[in-house]
Amino acid sequence: MLWAITLSGCATTPAPKSAAAPAHPEARSYAVVPNASADVDAALSRASANGKRVLLVMGANWCHDSRALAGWLETPRFTALVAERYELVFVNVGMPQSGDGHNLDIAQRFGLNDFPGTPAVLVLTGDGQLVNPDTAASWRNAASRSEDAIIAELTALAEAPAPAAD
Repeated sequence: MLWAITLSGCATTPAPKSAAAPAHPEARSYAVVPNASADVDAALSRASANGKRVLLVMGANWCHDSRALAGWLETPRFTALVAERYELVFVNVGMPQSGDGHNLDIAQRFGLNDFPGTPAVLVLTGDGQLVNPDTAASWRNAASRSEDAIIAELTALAEAPAPAAD
């Protein structure tokens, strides 16, 4: 049952060839790497050193919402925001709903225990505090979000107060 709910977060059915071009750019950025945790740690270190936040995007290339968000992040408007405010790191999560999930321990490390669909977007302070616990898992509709809505949310998260330390 849980896998069916999770699967609904991002369709796995390719669009028909006759479908119109998507209203968003698409990119494939979710490479399988030997040590995704090390990539996250390096981004945290850079963010801590330069006063930025980490934009941790957890998704998969099979997911159109993940590809759409990655595509937006490659456009000039987003690359300017990311360069100024974030250290960007993509993490491949495989296909958790089929039992072939990868790197889910990274999401859990930052307090995201529920992974209802892909992508998830975690905004972290340089010391690893999750800035957006209420919205991190809400990005599974990224392909249907407008450019302005995404830029507004990422801008607000870059400026949001850091969470209080426990």
